[in-house]
Amino acid sequence: MIKEYRTISEVVGPLMLIQDVENVTYDELGEILMPNGETRFCKVLEVNGTNVLVQLFEASTGINLKESTVRFLGRGTELAVSHDLLGRVFDGMGIPKDGGPDIIPEKMLDINGLPMNPAARDYPAEFIQTGVSAIDGLNTLVRGQKLPIFSASGLPHADVAAQIARQAKVTGGDSGNFAVVFAAIGITHEEAEFFANDFRRTGAIDRTVMFMNLANDPAVERIATPRMALTAAEYLAFDLGMHVLVILTDITNYAEALREVSAAKKEVPGRRGYPGYLYTDLATMYERAGRKKGYPGSITMIPILTMPEEDKTHPIPDLTGYITEGQIILSRDLYRKGIQPPIDVLPSLSRLKDKGIGKGKTREDHANTMNQLFAAYAKGKENLELVAILGEAALSEVDLKYATFSKEFEKRYVSQGYDTDRSIEQTLDLGWELLRLLPRSELKRIKDEYLDKYYGE
Repeated sequence: MIKEYRTISEVVGPLMLIQDVENVTYDELGEILMPNGETRFCKVLEVNGTNVLVQLFEASTGINLKESTVRFLGRGTELAVSHDLLGRVFDGMGIPKDGGPDIIPEKMLDINGLPMNPAARDYPAEFIQTGVSAIDGLNTLVRGQKLPIFSASGLPHADVAAQIARQAKVTGGDSGNFAVVFAAIGITHEEAEFFANDFRRTGAIDRTVMFMNLANDPAVERIATPRMALTAAEYLAFDLGMHVLVILTDITNYAEALREVSAAKKEVPGRRGYPGYLYTDLATMYERAGRKKGYPGSITMIPILTMPEEDKTHPIPDLTGYITEGQIILSRDLYRKGIQPPIDVLPSLSRLKDKGIGKGKTREDHANTMNQLFAAYAKGKENLELVAILGEAALSEVDLKYATFSKEFEKRYVSQGYDTDRSIEQTLDLGWELLRLLPRSELKRIKDEYLDKYYGE
């Protein structure tokens, strides 16, 4: 029997204290029944004996301490899941906001999920094509990987996120069994419209599940949004056997909401005011990506975060880097040059790229050309700096060719616009076109058999 309590003793901002309660557990969902018949929801944050501290999902305005009642539902926050999730747009709490009907659930799943047994994890080994050369060719994304994008304020990470969500696909026999779960966390109305319209315009919405949490929504909803998205992804991947790409933008807004709730609870702050459990909290999200032995589906994750003050040592990018397998970094210098997308390939890294490339996955020459492009671009950048200091006359003919290669690499390989979808073959062929700017004798990282086949005379 569900009990109702009239023992609300205090409301402070988004927090409410209820006394003399029984058998209530952490993270349990509750309903607040107002005198006017309105119902609001809350979540248990802390249990201290018979006192319970709850976080309100909506504003506390209008709650009458004496006449309002609270009842606890005996369960955590849940998401209704079925195959009908695809093509739908939800708010941060999983309520449809596209004008369509409610989901008739095949299951109700707790949004906190179940931890994946490390022994049950399968190693990521298959290629995912994003259509973006700077990622596919040089920092390859692999099924089951967590590959964050580090951006900064004012950089076009929204365009990059939309492009990847629109273009991403798995190659081979599983190509029709692919879905995208897109969660926007703490974004503006304009950004929400941009994502929704872009996906509808291109038809990508048909294989996408969208969760939209706006900047004016409550902080507790912001904390729930990525977990809603990951719960939907787990259902699609492990119940329906699909390959799912989860894009979360912006993780910085999520961490700020976590800090806000922590401050309201008067917890001792950690580095830069964030709670000491930020690492653990982020890990509970990121580690839900992966592949399971015995299951055909997979969850691949691209979290996007804006680095405050463009500082890589800030707690959010710092901890994200520890948990994930690499990072794609957007560069303000490239953005100023008009490079789209402005991906800085030299500090970017995909730690699992070697597992997803090669014969039978991409092409046999991929690893060699990738290493050669990295090396040539790095040397070309150094030579461009020398030209700026000493002038062209101080460099040899070969050094000048490297400098030319570096410029052409940025202009033709990295910069492709946000609407160009390149296959992995097109990316590799373009790499060879650029390598032909250099003498064959300089291509020391490529096997002779591949030079004979692809470099030409």
